Amino acid sequence: MKIHVLGSAAGGGFPQWNCNCPMCKGSRDGSVRAKARTQSSIAVSNDGVSWALFNASPDILTQIKAWPAIQPGRSIRDTGIAAVVLMDSQIDHTTGLFMLREGTKALRIYCTDMVREDLTTGNPIFNILDHYCKVDWQRIDLRAGAFTIPGIEALRFTPVPISSKAPPYSPHRHDPHEGDNIGLVVEDGKGKKLFYSPGLGKIEPHVKTLMASADCLLVDGTTWTDEEMMTLGIAPKTALSMGHLPQSGPGGMMEALKPLSKPRKILIHINNTNPILNEDGPERAQLTAAGIEVSYDGMEIEF
Repeated sequence: MKIHVLGSAAGGGFPQWNCNCPMCKGSRDGSVRAKARTQSSIAVSNDGVSWALFNASPDILTQIKAWPAIQPGRSIRDTGIAAVVLMDSQIDHTTGLFMLREGTKALRIYCTDMVREDLTTGNPIFNILDHYCKVDWQRIDLRAGAFTIPGIEALRFTPVPISSKAPPYSPHRHDPHEGDNIGLVVEDGKGKKLFYSPGLGKIEPHVKTLMASADCLLVDGTTWTDEEMMTLGIAPKTALSMGHLPQSGPGGMMEALKPLSKPRKILIHINNTNPILNEDGPERAQLTAAGIEVSYDGMEIEF
């Protein structure tokens, strides 16, 4: 299995265009050693030619230009993107669909009923795309088990219900429905497994079991502390209220990941305020000591 990290940041990227928090300011003036990052998305393949794109961020064109493998150039119009799989309907995970509108075939998009509802009502991206390339919607049924994608049949994709939040524009932002957010287990023919969940508000028993059996985890790394954005005076909301489990503290992501011996553990969807972006900081050192990595744009994973 081949995994390419197109973008590793949360919404807004890093440094965020209008933010002067210690991480963003430090990145700009050179006082903090931290890689710039675009908004989160990964691609998965078994052969390195046909790829499943997980989420389409507003930075998708920049990400494609930085990664020639996704544009194989076999014909006058071409792409290595076989399908887009949406984990949720967040703006930072779906706006990039507009940038893919020049396709010569309908854009094959896999998502749940709840995500499709959001993207045909409150944020009607699908409706707009129907005036361009059109959408070939493929329903993700959380009760139906694994599915395959044409062109990438060697991989099996199993959706996993998770606890997080629908986007702020959704009519059920504060009324969670199954399918608002999903995780995905991707398994190849050798039985190797990736568990991907960029938004994870709670590690429920079924999720804990899946994480322990995976060979690689790419999971929510949004904030270091629950009150990080409040403490900095950026927003009056906690990480948990936004559907993201903080890394530190009792019940945090570090505590959940530490006992897992099998998987390679990698954080993704990192907010611009998160001090783990500082490669020389004490928070990054704590992660390293716990055997937890921090993803970055262009990161390649293969197993």
